[in-house]
Amino acid sequence: MMKDIETRADIILLVDHFYTKVQENQTIGPIFTQVANVDWSHHLPKMYDFWESILFGKAIYKGNPMLTHFSLNEKAPLKTEEFNAWKTIFFEVVDELFAGENAEIIKQKAQSIADLMHYKINSPQSKINIV
Repeated sequence: MMKDIETRADIILLVDHFYTKVQENQTIGPIFTQVANVDWSHHLPKMYDFWESILFGKAIYKGNPMLTHFSLNEKAPLKTEEFNAWKTIFFEVVDELFAGENAEIIKQKAQSIADLMHYKINSPQSKINIV
């Protein structure tokens, strides 16, 4: 029986596996590796903090993911295909590594965050507000 997500170490395992698969993905990998040119030594610890804050309610994440993604969208459009690829990989990694209440919660949170981000980036109002 697989264990649930219970600690920061579990978050680190999840995030590390997720971004390994992201880098290999034909749809979104190039966005991370070529367009954003992500510094993984900086990005991964931020993502550990982000998901630990989201799942466990710890106020340790510092940053504004919406602004980062709006900026990235100007370089490489983030459309439905990109968000769906991100969600598919995230859900697959969670399901490969964990099972339980927190595993389901983190998938629900990821779905909500991705869907809201997609809406804000691609809504007609977002084009008006950033011009």
